[in-house]
Amino acid sequence: MPPSSPSRLVGQPLLYAISVFASLGVFLFGYDQGVMSGIITGPHFRKYFNNPDAIQVGTMVAVLEVGAFITSIAAGRVGDIIGRRGTLFIGAVVFAVGGAIQTFTPGFWVMVVGRVISGFGVGLLSTIVPIYQSEISPPDHRGALACMEFTGNIFGYASSVWIDYFSSFIESDLSWRIPLFIQCVIGAILAAGSLVMPESPRWLIDVDRDEEGMRVIADLHGGDPEDIVAKAEFQEIKDRVVFERESGEARSYTAMWKRYKRRVLLAMSSQAFAQLNGINVISYYAPRVFEEAGWIGRDAILMTGINAIIYILSTLPPWYLVDRWGRRFILMTGAAVMAISLGLTGWWMYIDVAETPLAVVICVIVFNAAFGFSWGPIPWLYPPEIMPLSVRAKGVSISTATNWAFNFLVGEMTPELQVLIKWRLYPMHGFFCVCSFILVYFLYPETKGVPLEEMDAVFGEEELEEQLEDEESERASLVSRGSRRSNHSRRLPSSVSQGLVSRLMGRNGRESYQPIGDNDE
Repeated sequence: MPPSSPSRLVGQPLLYAISVFASLGVFLFGYDQGVMSGIITGPHFRKYFNNPDAIQVGTMVAVLEVGAFITSIAAGRVGDIIGRRGTLFIGAVVFAVGGAIQTFTPGFWVMVVGRVISGFGVGLLSTIVPIYQSEISPPDHRGALACMEFTGNIFGYASSVWIDYFSSFIESDLSWRIPLFIQCVIGAILAAGSLVMPESPRWLIDVDRDEEGMRVIADLHGGDPEDIVAKAEFQEIKDRVVFERESGEARSYTAMWKRYKRRVLLAMSSQAFAQLNGINVISYYAPRVFEEAGWIGRDAILMTGINAIIYILSTLPPWYLVDRWGRRFILMTGAAVMAISLGLTGWWMYIDVAETPLAVVICVIVFNAAFGFSWGPIPWLYPPEIMPLSVRAKGVSISTATNWAFNFLVGEMTPELQVLIKWRLYPMHGFFCVCSFILVYFLYPETKGVPLEEMDAVFGEEELEEQLEDEESERASLVSRGSRRSNHSRRLPSSVSQGLVSRLMGRNGRESYQPIGDNDE
């Protein structure tokens, strides 16, 4: 294998460049959330669509999630067949096409069609980007890189809010068409860039393109194909792939559900509560929330923009903390603060005094900051961490589909609930925050610092693998294939390479990985 060209990015510069560019995928659906929250309150938008009622507004906003739900399920199969990079390219192209239809829409139903098509792209992107991110990231930086990815999402949301604000000064239909068109440009940039991004090394090895997989791993480790740590990582991944094949592990959705039911349910629950905790009440309808509190017209969009800036800032601390404090503590802390903030938001709206507008802004900002710190990034990090390679794309597709199903539910119902139950809407979502706290405390294992190939130990599945190996050994001896068996253990396929990496790390003065149990935090 020839050494990497000096002109190519390698090592950490390559890793961070990939992460930043892949974040354009989540930037896009963050941008969509913000752009719709602003334009649906604009006078030119409302006039063009003949003053849509709450049902029509909810449909235009939430129908994107229908498309996202459909393709997020399909993305698991697509990602396994054509790879992570190919799925990223298709998702970006489809999103750009949907954005163009929305930009040049002649009426309500064409807008709905454009939203559904954009949703198809969002479903692919929101499923494959977290998978791709997790599969190229080292264990001790995986959480930080995923949190950076979520910052890209919120940066997209904040950008669209401020674009909405400045476009609101345009006295024509361009006030809402320009913000919609910008997402087409970003989608095209992502599509073009995905063609030069490296493929996931784990997917390459899984489909027996070992040389290409080793080349990507070597580039991520600094570009030297003879680097012994890179070779050890390659062997660890390859051993896992071989083990899954020799143990006869099926890769269907049914087999995934039977063997990894707990992991699938945890992944689904993380995404469900990310929506039930109330974020899209704010993200999609923030200007309307502020209007309810007393901020009128353009001032409501301005308050949304200020909120969005603080929202971005709140996503920065997890870059440093998620791989130190762990996933559980951050999720529980965020749930507690969000529950209090939503309860106070409803209370201030209920008493409706002179201080209510400012108090609601403060409560919403605190809520958004707590979400951006916790339930924003972690549910995108957790599912691809806990799912094994053989069914990772399928497991993440199910969890992402759960996100979009609950996203649609919240987006569709919020306008009606704002009218029917008013201030009670916010304590209702606060209750879900309390439920999510309890769920994490009792059921979520900690995953910080655990290599993806070692996640079985976290879920206590070593005994099952040991049993599978024993059965395999018995079958092998009966047909006299013992001599052709590999000399290394299949119980935990990464044990040999992990030991090698640990010794190498010790020689280089780096901290070696120590497996953790369910109770470590």
